[in-house]
Amino acid sequence: MLRKDEATMKSANTGFLEGTPPKTSFAFGLVSGVAVVLVFTLLFGGSAISSKTSANGTGDTIAVAPTPTPAAPPAPTATGTPPEVTEDDYIRGDVDAELTIIEYSDYECPFCQRFHPTMTQVMEEYAGKVRWVYRHFPLTSIHPQATPAAVAAECAGELGGNDSFWEMTDALFENQSTLGRATFERLAGEIGLNATQFSSCLDSGRYEAKVAEQQRTGAAAGVTGTPGSFLVDAEGNAQLIPGALPYAQIKSAIDAAL
Repeated sequence: MLRKDEATMKSANTGFLEGTPPKTSFAFGLVSGVAVVLVFTLLFGGSAISSKTSANGTGDTIAVAPTPTPAAPPAPTATGTPPEVTEDDYIRGDVDAELTIIEYSDYECPFCQRFHPTMTQVMEEYAGKVRWVYRHFPLTSIHPQATPAAVAAECAGELGGNDSFWEMTDALFENQSTLGRATFERLAGEIGLNATQFSSCLDSGRYEAKVAEQQRTGAAAGVTGTPGSFLVDAEGNAQLIPGALPYAQIKSAIDAAL
C-alpha cells in the first residue's frame, strides 16, 4: 500500500484525462490539434488582400494585390502605336492637320473630365495644326456608366454625324455627376436628335462591340489608364501622353513635334 505522500505525488504526475475512455481522449486530441492549426493560420497565414486604387494624380487606373488564385491571362502586348485614324473615328478640327492627338477616354472618369478643357484649349490655339480623335476606354469595374455613355455618344454620331458626336461628348462631361439613361435622353433632345430613334439605338446594343474593340486596341498600344492619349506626327510616330497632363506640358510636346 502506498503511503499518503506517495499517493499525492502520483496524483500530481498523472494527466487530467486519467480515467477518461480512450475514444474520448482521442477526440479531445483531434479537436485540440485542429484548433492549433486554425490559430497558426490566422496569425501567420497572410492571404492576399485585394485592393483597388485610383486617382494616381493624373488618371484613373486599377491595381489589384496578388492573390493565390490562378493568374489572369496576360495583357495585350503594347505596340506603342494606336490604330490609324479611319472614317469610323470622330475627329474635331482640320481632318488634314499635321498632328493628331488620339485620346482614349472614359466619360465617367474625373481625370478625363479635367483633361477635356485642356484639349479644347489645344484645338483653339492650334487650329488647323492639330486634329483631335476621341476613342473609348471605359473602366467598367469602377465606372458603371462609362460604357452606356460611350454608346450614347456613338448613337448621337449615328443620328447627327460628327458634330453631334462632339456635342454629346461635351455634354456628357458637363453632366458627369448624373450620367444615366434619363440624362442621355435629355441631352439627345437638347442637341436636336430624334428621341425615338435615339432610344432605339441605345436599346439595340449595336455599339457595345465598337466600344470594347477601341478599348482593346488602346490597351494593346500601351494605354493603362484614362485619359491615355497619343500625339502622332506627320510621319506616324506616336508619343504616349499618360494622364490628364496640364496644358503647358501638352503645348511643349506639340511644339516639339511641329
